[in-house]
Amino acid sequence: MSKIVLSHIDKFYGDNHVLRDINLTIEDGDFMTLLGPSGCGKTTTLRVVSGLERPQNGIMTIDGEEMINADLAYYAEPSKRGLNLVFQSYALWPHMTVRGNIAFGLKIQKLSKEEVDKRVADSLRMMRIEEYIDRYPNELSGGQQQRVAIARAVASNPKLLLLDEPLSNLDARLRVDMRSELQRIHRELGTTIIYVTHDQVEALTMSTRIALFKAGEISQVATPMELYMNPVDLEAADFIGNPRINFLEGTAHMDGAKLVVKCELAEYEFDKSDMTDQEVPGGEFPVVVAIRPEQIHLTKEKSTDGIAVKVYANQPAGSETLVSLQGAGGTDFLAKEIGLAQYEIDQTVYAHIAPEKINIYDAASTRLIKRTR
Repeated sequence: MSKIVLSHIDKFYGDNHVLRDINLTIEDGDFMTLLGPSGCGKTTTLRVVSGLERPQNGIMTIDGEEMINADLAYYAEPSKRGLNLVFQSYALWPHMTVRGNIAFGLKIQKLSKEEVDKRVADSLRMMRIEEYIDRYPNELSGGQQQRVAIARAVASNPKLLLLDEPLSNLDARLRVDMRSELQRIHRELGTTIIYVTHDQVEALTMSTRIALFKAGEISQVATPMELYMNPVDLEAADFIGNPRINFLEGTAHMDGAKLVVKCELAEYEFDKSDMTDQEVPGGEFPVVVAIRPEQIHLTKEKSTDGIAVKVYANQPAGSETLVSLQGAGGTDFLAKEIGLAQYEIDQTVYAHIAPEKINIYDAASTRLIKRTR
């Protein structure tokens, strides 16, 4: 069991307030990703969990047992927290073979030789690198070294595995392979994983839940699908998604129980059931209409629900085609089609947008007021 609860964690470096009232619950068996741009506090949070940093305020428990109580100046040593940490750098002993690197920590635990050999073999088999057991780190590729580092971490059967941007030094193909391996390890071991990354693809493809960080605070905790479909504010919406989400200016007002929204493309009505708990201003107020590029379907034939737009640029990319469009009022936005599609510049095409796939944000507060479904 490895349920971690962070309550009101504050961390300062001098006058720099790097973690601001962090509250986060990581359930047993979660693959929790801490996601955000550089300098947002995600790695510092991981270091607080591991015991490498001591916060000035707050409490942290693992399975109900206090590991941090800043008010009482109590901080459990990292060795007492039942965790293992994998860094961005592989941190392998260069003078030891793969076998020696993995076995080193197990021997410190004073396990029997038979148990050490079994765990080394099991972890290598899990990472599919059994044939490298007698090689030294300088005889391995970067991807192989990273697998050894992860094998070393899982060999001790930690109840909590912390991964700090472990794939950032790998090339694109290896990152895809390693994402698959980490997913499989999580399923097989059932270990609680906390994973730090700035790469949204890693977060969206591997996690059971994601904590999105912004300037030392957590702005949203959600499943990958919920975070992608319903970012809590404009900054989160702009950060999540590739290509980035389209933002269109508009106005809105409440008409009874319906939210009426007007923008350059069309006028929409949304039921109260589609709205969040965010308070809506009275009268007419400015909004931002947010539409994912893949939610815009293009046709060359005119239809009753199609919105006439012009092709500004056509960018075939093999598996997908990005089409830059311009509305009648000159607003630019992007559509994404799967596969190859060919459009001529300045050609008139018709955009089809399902209203249920549109997000609406209050422009003043930047908060989400209408969800997708």
